[in-house]
Amino acid sequence: MRDHTPNFTMHELSAENRALISTTLQQLLEKLAADGKLTADSLLEFWVEVPGVKRTRGTFRGGFLMPDSFVYLSDYFLPDTTTLTPTAAYGEADMPLQQAWGDLLDEFYYQVEIFTSPVSVPKGVTLELWAGSRHRPEGEWIYAVDRKIELR
Repeated sequence: MRDHTPNFTMHELSAENRALISTTLQQLLEKLAADGKLTADSLLEFWVEVPGVKRTRGTFRGGFLMPDSFVYLSDYFLPDTTTLTPTAAYGEADMPLQQAWGDLLDEFYYQVEIFTSPVSVPKGVTLELWAGSRHRPEGEWIYAVDRKIELR
């Protein structure tokens, strides 16, 4: 059996890029919740554009574009609320909202670091972020809020 794991060195995001991503995600998810669209199947999806790296984006069988990665928001926040409320799993934490955010950001940073590792300096790398719900299996967004940020 052949190992298909890419051979690369992980590059940690800088403190500045972590802060930029954190602020952007907070704005995105607060907007999603405030609009009453944070549901049990809400996703946080992202695509990464690396300068000088040309690649076609993959598609699922239904023909819609496949994100580089995604996170189920209901793993961290209760659905069907208009404010970000941590799930019951965080009920024992001292500061449950901060713990839920910390876990979400740790997972998200790790995934972004994987997809940005082909470049040694992330300057110019662009993240396209969406939060919302897709219609399955067609893949069209039922509702989404989006942001695009460039790492520094």
